[in-house]
Amino acid sequence: MNQDNFTILVVDDFPAMRRIVINLLRELGFSRFLEAENGERALSILNGQSVHAVLTDWNMPVMDGLELLKHIRAHPIHKNLPVMLVTAEAKRDNIVVAAQAGADSYIVKPFTGDTLQGKMAAMLAKRGLVPA
Repeated sequence: MNQDNFTILVVDDFPAMRRIVINLLRELGFSRFLEAENGERALSILNGQSVHAVLTDWNMPVMDGLELLKHIRAHPIHKNLPVMLVTAEAKRDNIVVAAQAGADSYIVKPFTGDTLQGKMAAMLAKRGLVPA
């Protein structure tokens, strides 16, 4: 898959955090992004756009990242979409809950570009979507 055609949906209720994540992803060579402020809006985007991966905050109003993940995994078309949960909480219980719900990866804020790069590479490789 060509990285130029690889679209990542970044979901966070704070526009500044979406900008930070997108800027880090740009540094990793990604260039196509869609943004949503909550899980409900993200689902709407997923149903109308071609998306190759989702990075979603866990704690958001309207629909949180865990609920979004559950909807994605229950959807026949999107169920294999790589999903990374982004959160400020590093509790082991949360990591277990995320994994049980089908998260491909989990990253704790704040994080560096190197950490994000490693998590993205592992997540995409797991799904067989390593961009060229």
